[in-house]
Amino acid sequence: MVGRSILIVDDEAPIREMIAVALEMAGYDCLEAENSQQAHAIIVDRKPDLILLDWMLPGTSGIELARRLKRDELTGDIPIIMLTAKGEEDNKIQGLEVGADDYITKPFSPRELVARLKAVLRRAGPADGETPIEVGGLLLDPISHRVTIDGKPAEMGPTEYRLLQFFMTHQERAYTRGQLLDQVWGGNVYVEERTVDVHIRRLRKALGDAYENLVQTVRGTGYRFSTKA
Repeated sequence: MVGRSILIVDDEAPIREMIAVALEMAGYDCLEAENSQQAHAIIVDRKPDLILLDWMLPGTSGIELARRLKRDELTGDIPIIMLTAKGEEDNKIQGLEVGADDYITKPFSPRELVARLKAVLRRAGPADGETPIEVGGLLLDPISHRVTIDGKPAEMGPTEYRLLQFFMTHQERAYTRGQLLDQVWGGNVYVEERTVDVHIRRLRKALGDAYENLVQTVRGTGYRFSTKA
């Protein structure tokens, strides 16, 4: 779950802080917004993996924001958990009807929140993980475990393949070397962070001149896979 980003939308700073502490301890990256307008800008720019959305917000309500997000094909697949003091059954039904994936009534324990969040992320994951991923002429097929570049087979080792698969399924986000080690090598394997740099170089070489620029160095952070210059 390391590297998964969660947007916390609540107009009360202490609540956002309490949730952020619990989620960061569980290994998530947190983004915060205090109103719907701020939240929508972050969602469009960063596309978080999940949104914790308070029902009662100043201006545009959380329920209206949820409705707007679910209607937009660019944001409709982002799971939403509604946070609210409203415990009545009709409000819960209304939240689920606009597309919310779960509903937690305040007050709640951080442990409950993390457990519910993990469950929603599991349900929202790809149905089979076997769908080919394509970026331009770069195609990764998880079933055959092959990568092709403009229709021709690309030669790369198993670690470079796993690294590319992670990048292609987590585009436009910067990851530290430590996060890449956890995600690609596994948290139980001891590998030095400089090893990541070696495999990044090998991956770029395998991608060739046409596609090596997709794997970008982010100064002071690590790397990201991006189609943007």
